[in-house]
Amino acid sequence: MNLENRILKLITADAKLSNKTIASMLEVDEAIVEATIKKLEADNVILGYKTVIDWEKIGADGVTAMIDVKVSPEREVGFNRVAERICRFPEVRSVSLMSGTYDLSVVVTGETMKDISWFVSHRLSTLEQVQSTTTHFILKRYKHDDFVFEDPQEDKRLVVSP
Repeated sequence: MNLENRILKLITADAKLSNKTIASMLEVDEAIVEATIKKLEADNVILGYKTVIDWEKIGADGVTAMIDVKVSPEREVGFNRVAERICRFPEVRSVSLMSGTYDLSVVVTGETMKDISWFVSHRLSTLEQVQSTTTHFILKRYKHDDFVFEDPQEDKRLVVSP
């Protein structure tokens, strides 16, 4: 695995690692790590750094939904133009082209289910290329971006033996 990939793997697991720590872990010069990371940022390989937060633990309950969207592709651009338009809505967290029955998977957040409903009915479904949507509300998050949200529970069931 090349140096860039090894650095990316490390900062994906922990973006707070210092260049010095990464250099030590990979047994290379710190200046090389710093230059490599700057290049990856300049080339838009590294798009940003983000913190994963368990909002439930501080009582900040929001709503997240995954919306399957069937769209009519446009001549010459396929799904790109409608996907780019959907990306611009502030409620939208991610947009992915999918295989299968639906074309796009859109993840949105809001304060309430009503906010998500309003987004789907007033913004998303009114786009000319959108044929249909199916909304799935996320009820509980167990793992996201390699982070497990709850400590494993100890099994308290009684042992049954024959």
